[in-house]
Amino acid sequence: MANLEPKVQNGSNQEKPKSPWALYFSLPIISWALYDFANTIFSSNIITIFFPFYLQEVIGTNERMDQIASTFLSYANATASFFLVLFSPLFGVMIDRTGKRKKFIIPFTLIAVFSTIFMGVFASLQTSQTMFGLPVSFILVLLLFVVAKFFFHSSLIFYDTMLPDLGTKKELPLISGFGIAVGYMGTLLGLTVYLYVGDSDFHRAFIPTGVLFLLFSLPLFFIFKEKPKEVQEKKSFFSGYKEIYQTFKEMRLYRPVFLFMIAYFFINDAIATAIAMMAIYARAIGGFSATEFILLYLVSTVSSIIGSFIYGYISRSIGSKLAVASVAGLLIVALCFAVFAIDPWMLWLAGSLFGVALGATWVTSRTFIIELTPEGKRGQFFGLFAFSGKVSSIVGPLLYGTITLVLAGYGNLASRTALGSLIILAFIGLIITLRVPYKKEA
Repeated sequence: MANLEPKVQNGSNQEKPKSPWALYFSLPIISWALYDFANTIFSSNIITIFFPFYLQEVIGTNERMDQIASTFLSYANATASFFLVLFSPLFGVMIDRTGKRKKFIIPFTLIAVFSTIFMGVFASLQTSQTMFGLPVSFILVLLLFVVAKFFFHSSLIFYDTMLPDLGTKKELPLISGFGIAVGYMGTLLGLTVYLYVGDSDFHRAFIPTGVLFLLFSLPLFFIFKEKPKEVQEKKSFFSGYKEIYQTFKEMRLYRPVFLFMIAYFFINDAIATAIAMMAIYARAIGGFSATEFILLYLVSTVSSIIGSFIYGYISRSIGSKLAVASVAGLLIVALCFAVFAIDPWMLWLAGSLFGVALGATWVTSRTFIIELTPEGKRGQFFGLFAFSGKVSSIVGPLLYGTITLVLAGYGNLASRTALGSLIILAFIGLIITLRVPYKKEA
């Protein structure tokens, strides 16, 4: 079993640069990338495809109820994001204090896995008991979804901060792109669950998804070695808010970071909401069957793999700032095609463009954050970016869900209006990104 010795020492490295393939096939990087493979199975199968299908199957009996299903989905996502807002900054502070990531990734992943499995168990129950006019089993599935999504996203805060340990600053865009590309390959495996599920009883996807999530997380659990960090002072968990408050007070010292955090808020708002709502939107606007949407998602996933891999090189070539800006522009174009779609081909094109933008976003933004943040506060800033992202993940779904609820009587116009609001958010993010002070490293 190989030991991982961090290559980054105070932002410099005297070792001879490795070839990209030597990086990609090193055991630590493969184990790290496979966790992306694992969690993307959960993200695509649960957040994007089968849980939305399950909601629509249970309550979406007509055009109006399709919009109500969208509202349920939006509010469930917003609830999970609310708890992430409360805790994600504290997780970042814990990373900087202790240097421990695996200690938290393992239990968080296990909770997400078993919550997903029990979603399948309760969704299978046939019960006449109701609460608030809804089946108790349905409510339990909703609650478990919130728990699973919370711990899934919490684990990613610790996972993302492992990246700087894997290579030099010049290598990080390539490693980041490789990890994202491997992650989207996990989507392809996850989609094979559809062969078992078919066009109904979508809750049958929950249990096998949880099992796959666990299986491909094991290499990170057992292989990845992180450098131990000496804990100089033990403090309470919630005292982390004091450090966060102090960081906000020092905002003028880290203006580029905080400016990009605001931009990231708007860009992530558009992306996270579109991901969560795309299944119901495609079925409502394009009349896609489950099979057609799976194919659309497959095309989008392949586009994401290509986008994430290529944008590692683009980011290194033109700099992370322009790379992020170009991705935001691509996202706007994709959303415009989706909002004004009158033929299925427009949704197919929108899905392809959105896939490229989605894969590239994680590569470029993660690299940009690392370039802008001081090494000693990197975990804390990743926590703050997660904080920004999760606040936006409340605002976007709440905005989308409220629009579909208020305009439910207008049928599919409600969905088009709700998705159109995301174009405005992405445009604001693009403008702010262009204002971030940044000098590309030679």
